[in-house]
Amino acid sequence: MTRFTPAELEAARDRLVPDVVADGLQVLFCGINPGLMTAATGHHFARPGNRFWPVLHLSGFTPRLLKPSEQGELLSYGLGITNVVARASARADELSADEYREGGRLLAARVERLRPRWLAVVGVTAYRAAFDDRKARIGPQERTFGPTRVWVLPNPSGLNAHWTAATMSEEFGRLREAAQA
Repeated sequence: MTRFTPAELEAARDRLVPDVVADGLQVLFCGINPGLMTAATGHHFARPGNRFWPVLHLSGFTPRLLKPSEQGELLSYGLGITNVVARASARADELSADEYREGGRLLAARVERLRPRWLAVVGVTAYRAAFDDRKARIGPQERTFGPTRVWVLPNPSGLNAHWTAATMSEEFGRLREAAQA
């Protein structure tokens, strides 16, 4: 893995991480915002310790464990990645309520344009903040964006100690089954 100096990571705050998207995806995964490692590399969920890629594989979405640098392969499985907020930060708690709301507005427009079957927001707190839904829980939501249904997944960050890779992969697997039904 590439090592970055603190100065290089700080400079990454100003970089945008391109979405991995296409029209009509089966599932569009949506992170909270890029972390500094993601911004530095340009690859989603790039921080060592983030469990997104292992959980994606364990849940059956991908036939093998992908590296963040292989994120483009997701499209061949009908999957994509975007973020609620485009701005990179060291921690999600650095984002303002206004950034979440504006990110939610922009995300809704993006989803209505791309029309994935499911939007999967990884992080219930981010979903609540972006869409002003304080009662949201992990799992399928009542909200839709056009024909796109919404599922809230646990945040795969290594900081989320409430969920193990095994329990996360079960929830991701429930979404996979719903998306394939």
